[in-house]
Amino acid sequence: MIGARITAIGTYVPEKRLTNSELEQMVETNNEWIIQRTGIHERRIARPDEFTSDLCIAAVNDLMHRYNKKVADVDMIIVATSTPDFPFPSVASIIQDRFHISQTGAIDLSAACAGFVYGLHTAYTYVASGLHKKILVIGADTISKITDYTDRSTCILFGDGAGAVLVERDEQSNSFIGFHLGSDGGGAQHVYRPGLAKKVNGIELIDTQYLVQNGREVFRWVVRNVPDSIRQILAKTQTSLESVDWFIPHSANLRLIEPICEKLEYPMEKTLYSLVNFGNTSAATIPLALDLGIRERKVKNGDRVLMYGFGSGLVHAGQLLELHLDEQINTPSPL
Repeated sequence: MIGARITAIGTYVPEKRLTNSELEQMVETNNEWIIQRTGIHERRIARPDEFTSDLCIAAVNDLMHRYNKKVADVDMIIVATSTPDFPFPSVASIIQDRFHISQTGAIDLSAACAGFVYGLHTAYTYVASGLHKKILVIGADTISKITDYTDRSTCILFGDGAGAVLVERDEQSNSFIGFHLGSDGGGAQHVYRPGLAKKVNGIELIDTQYLVQNGREVFRWVVRNVPDSIRQILAKTQTSLESVDWFIPHSANLRLIEPICEKLEYPMEKTLYSLVNFGNTSAATIPLALDLGIRERKVKNGDRVLMYGFGSGLVHAGQLLELHLDEQINTPSPL
């Protein structure tokens, strides 16, 4: 089978910060309560005229600048998002036009907060099949645009951001070690945004334009299922958890990450997350966390990284890989 690796990464978050103190003026909450319940201190919020495609473009520009990469020869663009600019055309098509990529496939992928890992898996299978050589994978969301800022149970959690990587063919080695994909559609009513249908699983949905989440049920499901799914990846690849250098779960909530690590007996100090300053950015949380680790010089080439995303659906996806990025030519701009 043909090998593949992530060769470059770029990220972007909007300039506007929404702090816990500012949220105190909007809903009945306070800074200490938010930190205690979530671990989040602030989040970034897109401008009214700034959309998911804009965040994607900025993340790709960051990637190109840092690694001196060109994207004109990309032969597939995959954008994982739950908040596209339009139902159609796709965000991927907007990216294709913005970067003048003349011959490429362009698709949006809907897997909520697991979207980036699903995008990586899809890119790897395209490359491993021999049909593609260079794929742009982007996880991006502007969840603030579908957040109800009168609902303190959700508005304290979400922010906006984007992360982009290049997945390229490698004739000498393969960085993608193993994966696990799953779904439990029986829990679809626990996280949703209403659309054309008014019911799911026979349950009447709340009539709103905003995201709806039953955090308690999602918490229970994740803690019950994700650790076992991670163990399946390790078993299939005959990998010990001790040999995993970094664990990058979806940054939904620090109080959700902690019991996952506790069940796995994996140290929190080797767990990367992006929620403290960016909140839950849905499909962007994992690439943001990976890039923070790279920027802080924690994550290095040769490290084994285990990513695990989970979200609405209820879909989930894990990927174990060995990191072998190209040399970073330019210093990244501060986030």
